[in-house]
Amino acid sequence: MYRFLKPFLFWLPPEAAHAIATVFLRLVSWLFPRPSVPPALPSKLWGIDFPNPVGLAAGMDKGDVVAPAWFRLGFGWVEIGTITPRPQPGNPRPRLFRLIPERALVNRMGFNNAGSARVAARLASLPPQPGPICLNVGRNKDTPNERAADDYVSALRQLAPHAQLATINVSSPNTPGLRELQGSIADLVTRAREALPRAMPLLVKLSPDEPDDRLVEIARAAEKAGADGIIATNTTVAHDHGQGGLSGAPLRDRALRVCRLLYRSVKIPIVGVGGILSAEDAYARIRAGASLVQIYTALIYDGPSTPRTISEGLAALLKRDGLTLEQAVGVDARAS
Repeated sequence: MYRFLKPFLFWLPPEAAHAIATVFLRLVSWLFPRPSVPPALPSKLWGIDFPNPVGLAAGMDKGDVVAPAWFRLGFGWVEIGTITPRPQPGNPRPRLFRLIPERALVNRMGFNNAGSARVAARLASLPPQPGPICLNVGRNKDTPNERAADDYVSALRQLAPHAQLATINVSSPNTPGLRELQGSIADLVTRAREALPRAMPLLVKLSPDEPDDRLVEIARAAEKAGADGIIATNTTVAHDHGQGGLSGAPLRDRALRVCRLLYRSVKIPIVGVGGILSAEDAYARIRAGASLVQIYTALIYDGPSTPRTISEGLAALLKRDGLTLEQAVGVDARAS
Protein backbone atom coordinates (compact mmCIF):
# COMPACT_ATOMS: atom_id res chain seq x y z
CA MET A 1 0.00 0.00 0.00
CA TYR A 2 2.83 2.40 0.81
CA ARG A 3 4.07 2.14 -2.79
CA PHE A 4 0.80 3.72 -3.91
CA LEU A 5 0.61 6.31 -1.11
CA LYS A 6 4.24 7.39 -1.24
CA PRO A 7 3.97 9.60 -4.38
CA PHE A 8 1.09 11.50 -2.77
CA LEU A 9 2.89 11.86 0.56
CA PHE A 10 6.11 12.98 -1.16
CA TRP A 11 4.12 15.52 -3.20
CA LEU A 12 3.15 17.17 0.08
CA PRO A 13 5.58 19.25 2.14
CA PRO A 14 7.41 16.86 4.51
CA GLU A 15 5.85 18.24 7.67
CA ALA A 16 2.34 18.05 6.20
CA ALA A 17 2.94 14.40 5.28
CA HIS A 18 4.16 13.79 8.82
CA ALA A 19 0.99 15.36 10.23
CA ILE A 20 -1.21 13.12 8.10
CA ALA A 21 0.76 10.05 9.16
CA THR A 22 0.43 11.08 12.80
CA VAL A 23 -3.36 11.32 12.49
CA PHE A 24 -3.44 7.82 11.04
CA LEU A 25 -1.14 6.48 13.76
CA ARG A 26 -3.27 8.12 16.45
CA LEU A 27 -6.29 6.30 15.04
CA VAL A 28 -4.42 2.99 15.04
CA SER A 29 -3.32 3.61 18.64
CA TRP A 30 -6.92 4.26 19.66
CA LEU A 31 -8.24 1.16 17.89
CA PHE A 32 -5.44 -1.14 19.04
CA PRO A 33 -4.12 0.24 22.35
CA ARG A 34 -2.53 -3.08 23.39
CA PRO A 35 -0.52 -4.27 20.38
CA SER A 36 1.60 -7.39 20.32
CA VAL A 37 5.08 -7.68 18.82
CA PRO A 38 6.31 -11.17 17.87
CA PRO A 39 9.67 -11.63 19.64
CA ALA A 40 11.78 -11.98 16.49
CA LEU A 41 15.05 -11.38 18.37
CA PRO A 42 14.26 -11.09 22.07
CA SER A 43 17.02 -9.78 24.29
CA LYS A 44 17.52 -8.33 27.73
CA LEU A 45 19.54 -5.18 28.37
CA TRP A 46 19.70 -3.17 31.60
CA GLY A 47 17.32 -5.80 32.97
CA ILE A 48 14.66 -4.75 30.42
CA ASP A 49 13.11 -7.12 27.87
CA PHE A 50 13.22 -6.03 24.21
CA PRO A 51 11.08 -8.04 21.72
CA ASN A 52 13.63 -7.07 19.06
CA PRO A 53 16.53 -4.59 18.92
CA VAL A 54 15.02 -2.26 16.28
CA GLY A 55 13.80 0.96 17.87
CA LEU A 56 12.11 4.13 16.68
CA ALA A 57 14.59 7.00 16.95
CA ALA A 58 13.66 10.25 18.66
CA GLY A 59 12.27 12.93 16.37
CA MET A 60 9.48 10.93 14.74
CA ASP A 61 7.12 10.92 17.73
CA LYS A 62 7.63 14.32 19.32
CA GLY A 63 5.19 13.70 22.15
CA ASP A 64 2.07 12.63 20.28
CA VAL A 65 2.64 9.31 22.08
CA VAL A 66 1.26 7.00 19.42
CA ALA A 67 3.35 4.19 20.87
CA PRO A 68 0.73 1.45 20.28
CA ALA A 69 0.89 2.16 16.55
CA TRP A 70 4.68 2.09 16.51
CA PHE A 71 4.75 -1.26 18.27
CA ARG A 72 2.09 -2.57 15.91
CA LEU A 73 4.41 -1.75 13.00
CA GLY A 74 7.00 -4.08 14.55
CA PHE A 75 9.31 -1.83 16.55
CA GLY A 76 10.87 -3.51 19.56
CA TRP A 77 11.14 -0.23 21.48
CA VAL A 78 10.14 3.39 20.99
CA GLU A 79 11.92 6.64 21.84
CA ILE A 80 9.65 9.67 22.23
CA GLY A 81 10.90 13.23 22.08
CA THR A 82 12.78 15.40 22.32
CA ILE A 83 10.57 16.78 25.13
CA THR A 84 11.30 20.03 26.95
CA PRO A 85 9.84 21.15 30.30
CA ARG A 86 7.79 23.95 28.76
CA PRO A 87 5.90 23.73 25.44
CA GLN A 88 7.61 25.33 22.49
CA PRO A 89 6.73 25.72 18.80
CA GLY A 90 10.16 24.99 17.40
CA ASN A 91 11.89 26.85 14.60
CA PRO A 92 10.08 28.66 11.76
CA ARG A 93 8.78 26.62 8.81
CA PRO A 94 9.84 25.20 6.44
CA ARG A 95 12.12 23.15 8.67
CA LEU A 96 12.07 19.61 7.25
CA PHE A 97 13.45 18.74 3.82
CA ARG A 98 13.76 15.55 1.77
CA LEU A 99 16.91 14.83 -0.22
CA ILE A 100 15.39 12.05 -2.30
CA PRO A 101 18.40 11.08 -4.48
CA GLU A 102 20.51 10.75 -1.33
CA ARG A 103 17.84 8.94 0.72
CA ALA A 104 18.31 11.59 3.37
CA LEU A 105 16.52 14.29 5.34
CA VAL A 106 17.58 17.66 6.67
CA ASN A 107 15.69 18.91 9.70
CA ARG A 108 15.89 22.06 11.73
CA MET A 109 12.79 21.42 13.82
CA GLY A 110 14.03 22.87 17.11
CA PHE A 111 12.38 20.60 19.70
CA ASN A 112 8.77 21.46 18.82
CA ASN A 113 6.69 19.69 21.48
CA ALA A 114 3.79 20.11 23.90
CA GLY A 115 5.94 20.18 27.05
CA SER A 116 6.68 17.51 29.64
CA ALA A 117 3.45 17.88 31.66
CA ARG A 118 1.18 17.26 28.69
CA VAL A 119 3.33 14.43 27.32
CA ALA A 120 3.43 12.81 30.76
CA ALA A 121 -0.39 12.88 30.84
CA ARG A 122 -0.53 11.17 27.44
CA LEU A 123 1.93 8.52 28.58
CA ALA A 124 -0.03 7.94 31.79
CA SER A 125 -3.10 7.03 29.73
CA LEU A 126 -1.33 4.23 27.84
CA PRO A 127 -2.01 0.61 28.77
CA PRO A 128 1.05 -1.66 29.12
CA GLN A 129 2.97 -1.95 25.86
CA PRO A 130 4.87 -4.95 24.46
CA GLY A 131 8.22 -3.19 24.53
CA PRO A 132 9.97 -0.41 26.44
CA ILE A 133 9.37 3.30 25.96
CA CYS A 134 12.32 5.69 26.17
CA LEU A 135 11.86 9.40 26.87
CA ASN A 136 14.28 11.82 25.22
CA VAL A 137 14.57 15.20 26.95
CA GLY A 138 16.27 18.51 26.21
CA ARG A 139 16.36 22.09 27.40
CA ASN A 140 14.05 24.84 26.21
CA LYS A 141 15.51 27.14 23.59
CA ASP A 142 15.36 30.20 25.87
CA THR A 143 17.02 28.46 28.83
CA PRO A 144 20.69 29.44 29.14
CA ASN A 145 23.19 26.60 29.39
CA GLU A 146 24.01 27.62 32.97
CA ARG A 147 20.48 26.53 33.92
CA ALA A 148 20.12 23.69 31.42
CA ALA A 149 20.40 20.99 34.08
CA ASP A 150 17.26 22.35 35.75
CA ASP A 151 15.33 21.79 32.51
CA TYR A 152 16.53 18.21 32.16
CA VAL A 153 15.71 17.45 35.78
CA SER A 154 12.26 19.03 35.54
CA ALA A 155 11.32 17.11 32.40
CA LEU A 156 12.69 13.81 33.70
CA ARG A 157 10.83 14.04 36.99
CA GLN A 158 7.52 14.45 35.17
CA LEU A 159 8.15 11.84 32.48
CA ALA A 160 10.15 9.11 34.21
CA PRO A 161 7.21 7.45 36.02
CA HIS A 162 5.72 6.58 32.64
CA ALA A 163 8.72 5.08 30.80
CA GLN A 164 11.40 2.43 31.11
CA LEU A 165 14.42 4.38 29.82
CA ALA A 166 15.49 8.01 29.49
CA THR A 167 17.83 9.88 27.16
CA ILE A 168 19.39 13.29 27.61
CA ASN A 169 19.87 15.02 24.27
CA VAL A 170 22.92 17.26 24.22
CA SER A 171 23.68 16.88 20.53
CA SER A 172 20.88 18.38 18.43
CA PRO A 173 22.27 21.05 16.09
CA ASN A 174 18.95 22.90 16.02
CA THR A 175 18.93 24.47 19.49
CA PRO A 176 21.60 27.18 19.72
CA GLY A 177 24.39 26.28 22.13
CA LEU A 178 23.00 22.85 23.01
CA ARG A 179 26.03 20.93 21.80
CA GLU A 180 28.20 22.96 24.17
CA LEU A 181 26.59 20.93 26.98
CA GLN A 182 28.66 17.95 25.87
CA GLY A 183 31.57 19.74 27.53
CA SER A 184 29.85 19.58 30.94
CA ILE A 185 28.33 16.16 30.47
CA ALA A 186 29.47 14.80 33.82
CA ASP A 187 27.56 17.44 35.80
CA LEU A 188 24.51 17.04 33.59
CA VAL A 189 24.47 13.25 33.95
CA THR A 190 24.92 13.51 37.71
CA ARG A 191 21.93 15.86 38.03
CA ALA A 192 19.80 13.78 35.67
CA ARG A 193 20.72 10.56 37.45
CA GLU A 194 19.51 12.03 40.74
CA ALA A 195 16.13 12.86 39.15
CA LEU A 196 15.48 9.28 38.06
CA PRO A 197 14.64 6.08 39.88
CA ARG A 198 17.93 4.30 40.47
CA ALA A 199 16.95 1.33 38.33
CA MET A 200 16.00 3.42 35.30
CA PRO A 201 18.70 3.40 32.58
CA LEU A 202 19.96 6.81 31.54
CA LEU A 203 21.37 7.22 28.03
CA VAL A 204 23.30 10.12 26.47
CA LYS A 205 22.92 11.00 22.78
CA LEU A 206 26.10 12.32 21.20
CA SER A 207 26.96 14.25 18.03
CA PRO A 208 28.87 12.70 15.12
CA ASP A 209 30.60 16.01 14.45
CA GLU A 210 33.05 15.98 17.36
CA PRO A 211 36.62 14.78 16.71
CA ASP A 212 37.18 11.16 17.70
CA ASP A 213 39.31 11.94 20.75
CA ARG A 214 36.72 14.42 21.96
CA LEU A 215 33.91 11.87 21.52
CA VAL A 216 35.83 9.34 23.58
CA GLU A 217 36.43 11.95 26.28
CA ILE A 218 32.74 12.89 26.43
CA ALA A 219 31.55 9.27 26.44
CA ARG A 220 33.96 8.28 29.20
CA ALA A 221 32.96 11.29 31.30
CA ALA A 222 29.29 10.35 30.88
CA GLU A 223 30.01 6.75 31.86
CA LYS A 224 31.99 7.76 34.92
CA ALA A 225 29.17 10.10 36.02
CA GLY A 226 26.61 7.30 35.90
CA ALA A 227 25.26 7.09 32.34
CA ASP A 228 24.09 3.58 31.43
CA GLY A 229 24.45 3.83 27.66
CA ILE A 230 25.42 5.99 24.70
CA ILE A 231 23.28 6.70 21.63
CA ALA A 232 25.58 7.13 18.63
CA THR A 233 24.72 9.33 16.84
CA ASN A 234 22.54 12.36 16.31
CA THR A 235 22.30 14.14 12.95
CA THR A 236 25.28 15.85 11.34
CA VAL A 237 25.87 19.43 10.20
CA ALA A 238 28.63 18.26 7.82
CA HIS A 239 26.64 18.83 4.63
CA ASP A 240 25.94 21.46 1.97
CA HIS A 241 22.17 21.76 2.31
CA GLY A 242 21.83 24.80 4.54
CA GLN A 243 21.15 24.82 8.24
CA GLY A 244 19.92 21.77 10.13
CA GLY A 245 20.90 18.22 10.85
CA LEU A 246 21.34 15.64 8.08
CA SER A 247 20.10 12.08 8.59
CA GLY A 248 19.91 9.04 6.34
CA ALA A 249 22.33 7.34 3.99
CA PRO A 250 25.04 10.06 3.95
CA LEU A 251 25.44 9.69 7.73
CA ARG A 252 25.88 5.90 7.63
CA ASP A 253 29.67 5.65 7.44
CA ARG A 254 30.42 8.25 10.11
CA ALA A 255 27.82 6.84 12.51
CA LEU A 256 29.22 3.34 11.98
CA ARG A 257 32.76 4.53 12.76
CA VAL A 258 31.59 6.35 15.89
CA CYS A 259 29.76 3.24 17.06
CA ARG A 260 32.91 1.14 16.66
CA LEU A 261 35.06 3.80 18.34
CA LEU A 262 32.81 4.12 21.39
CA TYR A 263 32.33 0.37 21.74
CA ARG A 264 36.10 0.10 22.13
CA SER A 265 36.26 3.07 24.50
CA VAL A 266 33.51 2.54 27.11
CA LYS A 267 32.01 -0.43 28.91
CA ILE A 268 28.37 0.69 28.79
CA PRO A 269 26.10 -0.41 25.88
CA ILE A 270 25.92 1.51 22.62
CA VAL A 271 22.73 2.23 20.68
CA GLY A 272 23.48 2.58 16.97
CA VAL A 273 21.53 5.12 14.92
CA GLY A 274 22.21 7.12 11.78
CA GLY A 275 21.96 5.87 8.22
CA ILE A 276 20.45 2.48 9.07
CA LEU A 277 18.25 1.78 6.04
CA SER A 278 18.31 -2.02 5.79
CA ALA A 279 18.85 -5.23 7.72
CA GLU A 280 22.42 -5.27 6.43
CA ASP A 281 23.01 -1.80 7.85
CA ALA A 282 21.56 -2.86 11.20
CA TYR A 283 23.74 -5.98 11.25
CA ALA A 284 26.87 -3.97 10.45
CA ARG A 285 26.05 -1.58 13.31
CA ILE A 286 25.57 -4.46 15.74
CA ARG A 287 28.84 -6.07 14.64
CA ALA A 288 30.47 -2.65 15.17
CA GLY A 289 29.30 -2.64 18.80
CA ALA A 290 25.66 -1.63 19.01
CA SER A 291 23.47 -3.65 21.37
CA LEU A 292 20.36 -1.95 19.98
CA VAL A 293 19.65 0.06 16.83
CA GLN A 294 17.20 2.81 15.86
CA ILE A 295 15.73 4.06 12.59
CA TYR A 296 13.99 7.22 11.43
CA THR A 297 14.77 8.18 7.83
CA ALA A 298 14.32 4.59 6.61
CA LEU A 299 10.71 4.74 7.77
CA ILE A 300 10.09 7.82 5.62
CA TYR A 301 11.53 6.30 2.46
CA ASP A 302 10.46 2.65 2.82
CA GLY A 303 7.25 2.86 4.79
CA PRO A 304 5.49 1.11 7.67
CA SER A 305 6.86 -2.35 6.90
CA THR A 306 10.43 -1.17 7.55
CA PRO A 307 10.88 -2.14 11.22
CA ARG A 308 9.52 -5.63 10.65
CA THR A 309 11.57 -6.07 7.46
CA ILE A 310 14.75 -5.02 9.24
CA SER A 311 14.20 -7.16 12.34
CA GLU A 312 13.31 -10.24 10.27
CA GLY A 313 16.26 -9.65 7.94
CA LEU A 314 18.55 -9.21 10.92
CA ALA A 315 17.37 -12.53 12.36
CA ALA A 316 18.14 -14.21 9.01
CA LEU A 317 21.64 -12.71 8.88
CA LEU A 318 22.41 -13.87 12.41
CA LYS A 319 21.16 -17.36 11.59
CA ARG A 320 23.30 -17.42 8.43
CA ASP A 321 26.41 -16.66 10.48
CA GLY A 322 25.49 -18.94 13.37
CA LEU A 323 25.44 -16.09 15.90
CA THR A 324 23.05 -14.96 18.58
CA LEU A 325 22.36 -11.24 18.87
CA GLU A 326 24.52 -11.02 21.98
CA GLN A 327 27.39 -12.85 20.28
CA ALA A 328 27.28 -10.54 17.27
CA VAL A 329 27.59 -7.31 19.29
CA GLY A 330 31.06 -5.89 18.61
CA VAL A 331 32.42 -8.91 16.75
CA ASP A 332 33.96 -6.74 14.01
CA ALA A 333 35.17 -4.07 16.44
CA ARG A 334 37.02 -6.70 18.46
CA ALA A 335 38.56 -8.31 15.38
CA SER A 336 40.01 -5.16 13.80
